[in-house]
Amino acid sequence: MSEEKELKVEEQESSSETNEVSTNEESSEMASVIHDPNAPVVTVKELLAVGAHFGHMTRRWSPKFKNYIYSTRSGIHIIDLDKTASYINEDYKLLKDIVEKGGKVLFVGTKKSASDAVLEEAIRSGSFYVNHRWLGGTLTNFKTLSNRIKLLKQLEQYEIDGVYDTMPKKEAIQQKKLQAKLASNLEGIKEMRKLPDAMIVVDPKQEHNAVAEARVLNIPVFALINTNTDPDGINYVIPCNDDSSKTVKLILGLLADAIVEGKGGDVAYAYVKQEGDSVNFAESLKGVDKMEEYKLIKARVKEDQYALRKAKKPLAKGMRLRKKSSFKAAKKNFKKKPTEQKANAQVATNTTEAKPAEVNATPAVTNEKGTN
Repeated sequence: MSEEKELKVEEQESSSETNEVSTNEESSEMASVIHDPNAPVVTVKELLAVGAHFGHMTRRWSPKFKNYIYSTRSGIHIIDLDKTASYINEDYKLLKDIVEKGGKVLFVGTKKSASDAVLEEAIRSGSFYVNHRWLGGTLTNFKTLSNRIKLLKQLEQYEIDGVYDTMPKKEAIQQKKLQAKLASNLEGIKEMRKLPDAMIVVDPKQEHNAVAEARVLNIPVFALINTNTDPDGINYVIPCNDDSSKTVKLILGLLADAIVEGKGGDVAYAYVKQEGDSVNFAESLKGVDKMEEYKLIKARVKEDQYALRKAKKPLAKGMRLRKKSSFKAAKKNFKKKPTEQKANAQVATNTTEAKPAEVNATPAVTNEKGTN
């Protein structure tokens, strides 16, 4: 009997220990979801580590971006990350409130450095996205676009039901091509029943059509902008290096965390505590490796120079780069040559005809004098 009592006591102790462990795990999970409202979402140190402070060349800047610039280094503008961090903290709370009220968010970013991050973070946060191409009228003409979405769903159902196997081969290939084309543009907004309540845009200079449609419909825009972008017309500005895939990934991850936390989930990028988080941008910039920073600046200058060359109108195949003025002058001279040749020929004929007349006139005079 004593042995049975001891076994019961041990079982009770073990059960109490497991209950304590489970309650501790639950409390730790709850603690990971509930955060201090005054705690910073992101720090300057994290933004500096991903190169968010590098702007464009000084000649490629928008003067209206002046308030967000810290200084210049080697011909490159340096963005003030103190302002960037504060804006992200404010935008995080605003996005969280929008989602808590049942709002939906649309991610937009079609450039190479942002396409993959937009896809990943939109799917993780359960939001809509456009990462391939922005079709004109996606928001302002959404009723017409919904017909193309219905067609996409119909073609996808054909593939599931095996209807393509019963079609002629040529027709099936054409339908599959149409399905792939529609999917590349509409896959991220296929389930969007109404207009979004907020929009997150990477590089509004490139996505100007999306920003213009959002302004018409009074949809708030959270935008990642660089020094070459005009911040006017954007509701919530996040100044940063929008050409760096690491920077775009971090900031989109933070904004996606706001959506996830608004839905009651756990965050992945926000509230990461590290040593030296309270240091401001000016002090943290002093600790950066100068050689590494010089290499990054040099690479940035090369990218901007390539972008400037690419922006120029390319010449036809086989043509060399030449000044437009010299080409125009040569063209004018080429047009003038036939007329000049005709004029010279007429002058030559007139002189040849006039010379014999003068020669014949002199002998006539002498003969008349001789006869007299």
